Amino acid sequence: MTFDEYQRQALTTAHNHPDDLMDKTIWAMGVAGEAGEVLEKWKKIVAYKDGHISDDDKAELKKELGDVVWYIAVLAHSLGLTFDEVMELNVQKLKDRQNRGVIKGKGDNR
Repeated sequence: MTFDEYQRQALTTAHNHPDDLMDKTIWAMGVAGEAGEVLEKWKKIVAYKDGHISDDDKAELKKELGDVVWYIAVLAHSLGLTFDEVMELNVQKLKDRQNRGVIKGKGDNR
């Protein structure tokens, strides 16, 4: 499955509101909220399981990561962006940082 194929399928499950700004706002907040759920699960692994990641933990993280991806896909679409072009630009940006030797920090500062 390509990123764009995923995006098309994800959009079939998106509930749209009459207000386009409301959609964009909900989806942007959803990215942060779901990323927070990933971090909450990770915190529990580190704090209460001494960093041991069980198969159940992996399954739960997989679900939450999928939710993050879903929100990114629908938010990107609402902005007129394909998922493929978002990913391609990201790889180009990271390669540029790597080539300049700034992959670990202040890469966008030239």
